[in-house]
Amino acid sequence: MRLLVRNMSRNTTEKELRDLFETFGSVQSCVIVNDAETGTSKGFGFVEMPKSGDAKAAMLRLNGQRLGGEAIRVKRAK
Repeated sequence: MRLLVRNMSRNTTEKELRDLFETFGSVQSCVIVNDAETGTSKGFGFVEMPKSGDAKAAMLRLNGQRLGGEAIRVKRAK
């Protein structure tokens, strides 16, 4: 299941994001979207977890949690 993670601090790294989600299960991929011109984070990214049960648990528990000083928003990516 692919999850959209929004409202991240621009300083959050892919490793920090992956580590956070791996507490709920295996992470297949983790990408933070960067601005093409500046190379800086746009404040959102995607996490893909192979087991939908793990992804749903992560989505429920992490939505609104703080990461890098910001309350992240997690939902299913469309």
